[in-house]
This record gives sequence, structure tokens and C-alpha cells, in this order.
Amino acid sequence: MSETNPAAAAEVAAPHRYTAALAADIEARWQDFWDADGTYAAPNPKGDLAGDPELAAKPKKFIMDMFPYPSGAGLHVGHPLGYIATDVFARFQRMTGHNVLHTLGFDAFGLPAEQYAVQTGTHPRVSTEANIENMKIQLRRLGLGHDKRRSFATIDPDYYKWTQWIFLQIFNSWYDDEARTARPVSELVAQFESGERALPGGRSWNELSAAERADVLGEYRLAYASDAPVNWCPGLGTVLANEEVTADGRSERGNFPVFKAKLRQWNMRITAYADRLLDDLDALDWPEAIKLQQRNWIGRSEGARVDFPIDGERITVFTTRPDTLFGATYMVLAPEHPLVEKFTPAAWPEGTHDVWTGGHATPAQAVTAYRAQAASKSDVERQAEAKDKTGVFIGAYATNPVNGERIPVFIADYVLMGYGTGAIMAVPAGDQRDFEFARAFELPIHCIVEPTDGRGTDTSTWEDAFSSYDAKIINSSGESVSLDGLGVAEAKTRITEWLERTGIGEGTVNFRLRDWLFSRQRYWGEPFPIVYDEEGIAHALPESMLPLELPEVEDYSPRTFDPDDADTQPETPLSRNEEWVDVTLDLGDGRGPRRYRRETNTMPNWAGSCWYELRYLDPHNGRQLVDPEIERYWMGPREGQPHGGVDLYVGGAEHAVLHLLYARFWSKVLYDLGHVSSVEPFHKLFNQGMIQAYVYRDSRGIAVAAAEVEERDGAYYYQGEKVSRLLGKMGKSLKNAVTPDEICAEYGADTLRLYEMAMGPLDVSRPWDTRAVVGQFRLLQRLWRNVVDEATGDVTVVDAEPDEDTLRALHKAIDGVRGDLEGMRFNTAIAKVTELNNHLTKASGAVPRSIAEPLVLLVAPLAPHIAEELWRKLGHEGSVVHQDFPVADPAYVVDETVTCVVQVKGKVKARLEVSPAISGEELEKVALTDEKVVAALDGAGIRKVIVRAPKLVNIVPV
Repeated sequence: MSETNPAAAAEVAAPHRYTAALAADIEARWQDFWDADGTYAAPNPKGDLAGDPELAAKPKKFIMDMFPYPSGAGLHVGHPLGYIATDVFARFQRMTGHNVLHTLGFDAFGLPAEQYAVQTGTHPRVSTEANIENMKIQLRRLGLGHDKRRSFATIDPDYYKWTQWIFLQIFNSWYDDEARTARPVSELVAQFESGERALPGGRSWNELSAAERADVLGEYRLAYASDAPVNWCPGLGTVLANEEVTADGRSERGNFPVFKAKLRQWNMRITAYADRLLDDLDALDWPEAIKLQQRNWIGRSEGARVDFPIDGERITVFTTRPDTLFGATYMVLAPEHPLVEKFTPAAWPEGTHDVWTGGHATPAQAVTAYRAQAASKSDVERQAEAKDKTGVFIGAYATNPVNGERIPVFIADYVLMGYGTGAIMAVPAGDQRDFEFARAFELPIHCIVEPTDGRGTDTSTWEDAFSSYDAKIINSSGESVSLDGLGVAEAKTRITEWLERTGIGEGTVNFRLRDWLFSRQRYWGEPFPIVYDEEGIAHALPESMLPLELPEVEDYSPRTFDPDDADTQPETPLSRNEEWVDVTLDLGDGRGPRRYRRETNTMPNWAGSCWYELRYLDPHNGRQLVDPEIERYWMGPREGQPHGGVDLYVGGAEHAVLHLLYARFWSKVLYDLGHVSSVEPFHKLFNQGMIQAYVYRDSRGIAVAAAEVEERDGAYYYQGEKVSRLLGKMGKSLKNAVTPDEICAEYGADTLRLYEMAMGPLDVSRPWDTRAVVGQFRLLQRLWRNVVDEATGDVTVVDAEPDEDTLRALHKAIDGVRGDLEGMRFNTAIAKVTELNNHLTKASGAVPRSIAEPLVLLVAPLAPHIAEELWRKLGHEGSVVHQDFPVADPAYVVDETVTCVVQVKGKVKARLEVSPAISGEELEKVALTDEKVVAALDGAGIRKVIVRAPKLVNIVPV
């Protein structure tokens, strides 16, 4: 038999060898056991912990992964990287005495399911729930220790009831700038009614109609509807957030062109929290790169608001350099600025330069044409450093308030309505974009900061703008204020004081952050719990009417249009279901049943992920968002975590300014309103790297199946044709995806877990190599053989005392693995386990029980199935999950001796075995008397001896 089939012969000789088949059997049995036993059920402080003082005394640890989206393609081996890492860390925390909450839900609203519904007619819920079930099977096979009682999907009505409830809390709140907190709108109404807070125009609250009151409150509400410039994507039939538009002005999903349009949309007033969102970053344990992204996105800048008179009114600008006001020679408004029409005259003023008109007969024609051109560009495109600057004169002049100069007003696409006031004072001498625009449109350039680079003050000779915070201000004197000779900081202070004294402006702070566009023209999303009365006033549904569930519709798609046609209006799927839209309701406000029209937009897919950490805490609570005692236990502030939050949150860095910023905003509103004790949702953030794979492309640039590519003489071939190879993402479309199911079938889940954790540091991207997986499989086979006889299946460990070398190997491994798991250095932890296991493999005789048992415990967080099986075989009844993690004996961790390298003239001349505790002075003496060192010096004098005890001596001869 061995001659014809060696593998079969080996299997007969070793029927209890750790094989893929045995691994599959072990893993399935233990997964069933964990489910039946409730091994990973995390007890809550109410009820569960009350009757168990020992359990109640345990410190808690709340560990989370970022919400997965249940794709129809299922998982590839890149997806579970973070899930395995948090599982290893959670298991280690359980074994070190923590009460651990670790579970996983599904972020299930979104565009992919809706697009699939449009293509097939399948209801999005049907396909999404099928995808969830498939994903659950794949995740279970990996042995992830999730508390399944706490799992949910954002599409569950019991879940999105509370998403809608939170929206209403935000809708019914306003931000009190003086108190720096959100407060109920009812308190604002009381201030208006009493006269404590004045109304615009000096009218009293009682004089206002219901519609006027609604308009006033809309200016304060944290969730409000407004007509505003939005990113309109006709090809998708929906509006997109700025973050969902690519740098080249196209939709992130579908790659359709995106245009600027004015539509009535729901917004979240996240800008009210800009300062707090910035300030509270300091106390979070997040990667500095993510903090920097959020700081840049929020974009706090200090400067001044300045009013420029125009036709008896004013244009207000925000500038960070008010000290350069004397250099402002023209103004630019965003094409969408509401004042453009107001100040655009019927004809061009006398003396208008031809280059300013864009070749149009009237200012109105020029403005209309330019607006259409600007609408076809994204904000990113408009702010790109394009060589050619475009714009058009609107036919009006404003007055520079510091010197009375008459300056022309333009519109140009490099000014955005969403930043500052949507208007700028242009100082071409000090800003490169303004400089290029001024040169293109033959506008004056005044030097107002003394150049320090030798170029002189004659701007006609300049090739670019000059800006400096260290230079002196020049050419900046008027009748009532002079800045000449001042430094920038002093000049900013003086001009700001003058602006405030004269009523022309004031010092202020501006933010790059814009309010969050919260409407989507989709079907598959949370319905807004809002209805409109006959006057168009928005009313909140009472809590008793929640959840407001999605109705059935015949067509799931929004109406899409010619992707290049910007002049279209969205038509949502919900608007077609008239029975659902037009309803008679009694809202409990004392007015009885009335006719209303429902909101037909839906919430964005980000809504459900803004608060899901709270639902994990108390997933079956139908009476309140979360029990306060439970929330305080798992997420409340504590030492080292002044803002509270999840103890560890693992996910991709790509969510830095979307999900993470939105979730922080919601958490702060809920905190202000007294619903939670945690100011921040996530205390510690860890960004895992990406598992990459080689992408192979043929001569047409089309990806070919990676599994079918052959390597010959350093080149790669697919079906006989040479192909290119490039390391990139892993995915179905790139034909290089490897599923976890394949690896589990060939080696087992524990091998997959070990391989993904051993590939490199968790926060670094790494290439997948299926051929390398076998290395971890062999580690588990050697571990198995160190405990189990492959021929009989009997346990082979003995009760003999281990030798000192083995004790040292064990305790060094314990010490190292404990530190590595705590620091999430899983690759080095596996290396230390491998080193110990190899030591036992090479040692003669059976493995002592006192070594085998702690070795199994070291492996348990990393490869839980084989650890459970070996723990049971070693005679233990309970699960290994809640066993104590081994503790190293310090006496065996410290080496008896260490190797000290001795260098002479930078070259190694001797290696000395010395005590780890040797002093530098003693080590120097030992090194200088060593025979090899003496010979190397050959009588030469010594100029310097550098000692780094106990491992290095460097001798520098004369």
C-alpha cells in the first residue's frame, strides 16, 4: 500500500494524526458546544451580576468590530482579519479575569441590496437576510466567540425603531452655544414666548403663524430641512454626501457624474459640535493619523468676518488674514451664492473689460452660463490647483471698507458655498489662486507684505504670490487705521479691533466642516418618522407610532435619469405608494385626526451605525434605548477613559471622517440630553491592515483567474498567454479572492486563524500566500503530537518534573505571549508559542503535564478548537475559554547569562557569557582582559570604551 499511496499508508499508521478531517470534526463539535453552553454570553450588571459577587468583581471589557455589510459575494480571507484579531484579544481578556462583551451585528441597509432588487425584483430584505445567514455560517466556522444573544441587523424593525427615535431626539433639540450643550426645543420655545430670547424683526412669538414659528425653530433644530446646494447624481437618482463623491467628481458607487443642485433635504447640524468634536479627540486612544484626518476635516480656523458694502447692502466674507485687507482688489462669490442674482445688473457697467464678460452680451447671460459650467464639477474638482482659472464678472462693484476702493465682484468655481460665507476678498499678492485669477483677468495686485525673498515690491515682475507670517506689513494705511511696519500677528489684532470698533466686522472662528446631508432618495433605508401637514410644516411622529416600517412598493429604484442631465429632480420609490404617503393620523397633540403627507426620502446607511454599540449592551429592551445602569457599566467614564466609550474598536481607516465622525456627533447629542453617560462612543481605536493578493491581467488589462496562473522562469502565464502581476486588493471582480471556506476545508479554521495572525503586525497590510498556510498547519500537528499519540489517540504527557531549560523556555514564552496578546502583537505571540513547541518537539521523552497544560492555555486564544480538545484530553471537564491565563515565574524569565558582543574598531572580536545584572564598570574589565580582545588590540592604547551593559562593549584604540 505504501508504494502506491504513501498518504493512505501514513493515515493507517497514524489514524489519530491531526489532519484537515480531524480538525473539521473537532471544530464542529466545539462550535456546537459553545452555542449550547452559552460559553460567550456576557452577563449584564442588572440581574446577571447581582447574584454573583465573584463575577461582579471582574473588570469589564467591551470589544467591538466595525459593522460588516452582508454582501452577496460572501467573505474572502481578507474580511475576517479584524474579526479574528478581536476574537483572540477577547479570549485573552476572558482568561485574564475580565467580563468580556464581544458580539457582531450587520449593517444591512444600503445601496447594493437595492440595486440587486432593481435588477431582479427580489425584495431587498429577502436577499439581505439570505446574505446575513450565509455570512453567519462562514463566521461561525472561524470559531469566533461572539455573544449571539446580542446580535441584530439594522434592518430589524425593533432596531430601527430606536434609530428613528434618536432622529426625533435630535429633531426636537437645539444647541445652546452659551451652555455648550443640546437642549429640548421646548425650552427654546419657552424663551421665545417669555421674551427672554428675541425674535428676528422684533415680533412676539404670539404674533407668528404656525408656519413662521416652524421656520424660526428650523434655524435652531439639530435636525432640519432646508433648500441647499447638494451633490445630485442623476445616474443613481439620489443625492450624495460630500464624502461619497470621488476626487474627480463622480459617485463613489457606480462612477456616475455628480452635479451641484438645490434641493430640499434633511440635514444634521453637526457643525454646532465642531469645537467639542475637536477638543475631545485629545482624550481618545486613537491613531494619530485618524485624529489628524478628523481635525483637518473639521478644519478650525481663526480670523475675522468683514462686511463689504455694495449697493446699500453688504457682502460678508470670512478671512484668516484680516491684516491683508488693504491688498483686496476684487471679490469672488461662489456661483451658487444667493446674492448673485440680487447684485447682477441688466447691462454691463461702462468700462467693463472684455476679458471679464466671458463673451456674453449681458451679466445675466454670463452668470447663467458660468453656473451651468460650475454645476458639472465636484467640490474637489473646483478646489483643485487647475492651471487655468475661470470666472465671470457679475457686473457689480463692492467697496473695500479699509480704503474705500471700488472693487469688482466675480463668481468663480474655486469658491465654495459650503465653506465660510461662500464669498472671499481676493488678495492676489498673498494667495496663489487669487494671483493666477488676477493675472488671467487683468486685475490689480497690491503688495501689502514686505517680501523677504528678494523679489521686491513691484508685483508686475512677480511670477507667483508671496505669503508669510514673519514679514512686515506695508502699503496698508488708511484714514482711520494703519498697519504699516507691524508684524502679522500684531496687525491681525489691530485690524480686528478696528473692525469691531467700527461695526464693519468682528473676530470669529470658522470651520471647514459642513452640516451632514441626511436625506437619500432611496427605498432601502430607514423611513423618516416625520409627516407634513397641509401648510408643509414638519411634525414628529409620537413614539407610540414607531417603528415606522417601509411599505411594499412595485418598483424599488428611484427614477434615474440621463447621467449627464443636471437639470432633473429626484423621484423616490416611496413617493409612488400614495396609500402610505397620504395618511390621516392623530398625533396626540390635541388637534385630533388630520391629513398628513409622509416624508418620502429615507435615512442614509450611516444612520444605523451611529449608535449600534448601545444596542449591543441591551439588545432586547423594547421600553428604552438602553438601560442607564447597563450603559454606565459597559461604557461609562472611568480612570483613563474620561469620556467613556467602547474599550477597543477595530476597523478600517477608511471610515475616519464618515462613520467615526457621525457616531461621535450622535453620542454627544445623546449625552447632552441625558440618555447616556458616555460622551464618546469609542475610547480606543485600532485600524487593521489589509490582506492583499496578486492581481493578474492579460494584454487587454482584464483580470484573469489567479488560481489558474502558472509561474515559469519568473514570468506568469494564463492559458498560455503571458500576463502581468501586481499586488492589490482581494475581491471577486479581480478574480483573486480566496474564501475562508476553502482554507478551512483544506487545513481547518485554527490554521486559518493562526496564519492570518502570523502574517505580520496587525496594522500593516500583507500579501496572501496560500502556499504558506501549511506552515501553521504543521505547528498545530506538532502541538498535537506533543500531547497525543497519533497511533492510539492516547494522551502521552507524564507527571515527571521538567528540566530547567524547559522551565525557562515555558516561562519566557508565558511572559512574552502575555505581553504580546495584551499589545495585540499576535504575530510575535505565535512566534513565541512556536519556539516553545519546537523546544518540546526536540526534547527527548514525553512532555511533562506541567508544561503541556500551560502550553495549551497559551494557544487557546489563538487556536481555540484544538485547545479545547487538548484541554479535555488532558482530563479537564470545563471549557478552556474561562481558564486562567498562565503567569510567568520571574525567576525563570531572566536568563542566567546573556551574550555580550565585544567590538574593536567596529569589528566583533569576542563574545562573552555574562550575568544580565553585570555593571558597566565590571563588564569593561572583563572585556579588556579577554584573550581575544587583548590579541586584537596588540598593545595599542585605548582612546575610548563604550559600554552598553550587558550586551555590548565597543573599544576604540588610539
